[in-house]
Amino acid sequence: MPPLAKKYVLQMLYIDVPVTAKSLEEWVLADGSSKHKVAIDRLIQLRILEVIDRKKETSYKLNPTFQTNLRKHLIYGGILPREPMPSNVTVRLPTSEELDAYAHEQWECFLLQLISSGQAEKPTNFSSSMMRIFQRGLLCQREKEAPRLTESGFQFLLMDTNAQLWYIIREYISNSEEQGVDQADLIAFLLELSFHTTGEAYNMNTLTDDQRAMIKDLSDLGLVKLQQGRKDSWFIPTKLATNLSVSLTDSSSRKQGFVVVETNFRMYAYSSSKLHCEILRLFSRVEYQLPNLIVGAITKESLYNAFENGIAAEQIITFLQQNAHPRVAEKLPSVPENVTDQIRLWETDLNRVEMTPAHFYDDFPSRDVFEAASDLARVHCGLLWEDAKKMRMVVKAEIHMLMREQLRGQNK
Repeated sequence: MPPLAKKYVLQMLYIDVPVTAKSLEEWVLADGSSKHKVAIDRLIQLRILEVIDRKKETSYKLNPTFQTNLRKHLIYGGILPREPMPSNVTVRLPTSEELDAYAHEQWECFLLQLISSGQAEKPTNFSSSMMRIFQRGLLCQREKEAPRLTESGFQFLLMDTNAQLWYIIREYISNSEEQGVDQADLIAFLLELSFHTTGEAYNMNTLTDDQRAMIKDLSDLGLVKLQQGRKDSWFIPTKLATNLSVSLTDSSSRKQGFVVVETNFRMYAYSSSKLHCEILRLFSRVEYQLPNLIVGAITKESLYNAFENGIAAEQIITFLQQNAHPRVAEKLPSVPENVTDQIRLWETDLNRVEMTPAHFYDDFPSRDVFEAASDLARVHCGLLWEDAKKMRMVVKAEIHMLMREQLRGQNK
């Protein structure tokens, strides 16, 4: 929360009646109106502040559950945060760069195994049944065919890393009850982990049995790195873990971009990642791959293929903008306008034809029967097309039974 938001929470903690918006505005100086608005919006977004709309003016009050629990915590105290281990006990801890590289490698390996187990360089320790739970909704498989990505699967790959991580964590939590683990304890531990210090070592002996089992799974996802000393073992949180409590819309948690798109639709991705290459193949034609460079082009055919697989133009544009190389990310726009406009235009090309279930009628016995049927279809807004000269028409499938009854009655 912003500092001003924290101040509002403490000031409203023991106020049991709604506070008017006008009263709240009086708590800040005149030049702090912009910070005041940011603080209020953030508190509403986090559901800490409830909005009470009345005819005359808007009022706010703290969420009762949050208010009660925070009062209890201040009066009775809570569990002290887990302390990092002293440096003289632990062996050489990884540097910030080494830890980031480890987290990136583990997460990429997991995603590759998730979408294509054959491409993963090393398998994770997740059981095959757990992997199937993660893949649920992302992959589909027909008899004697290799698994293929669903529409949700394609969209999942274009998500920001933090959004992908929360998708997997939600699936993990929803399956925890089947493993005999309490969901509330699981969520509490995840949130606690997100407030640990990145790069510090924490003793495994401070964890419960369920938490130890979970920490091993989290190491497969790249959230923590496990190390073993002579006597003790410990876990080291990575940025993936500490970013769990960060808003999905917070740009400060996003990784550095790697894609450059030119006005001629050529695309250069400065990456050696197999996963990046597979993601780019979803909507572009990858022409060749060097050790640290992927070269491709955004073509009409590659985009049509993406659209058919359920990827929207806006998702592709957002992905390119969020992953723009630092050299072009500073420019506005980071992706050339002619490219983004053309991507949207090619998507609208596919939407020009609207599919409507219908029935075709011809061979009418007389002009009177044809005109009566045409009038009936018009009355029920079901006439799609007619050729009065040759006495033919197409009507919506939803009025087919009604048309049939009408024609039968006239034939009698």
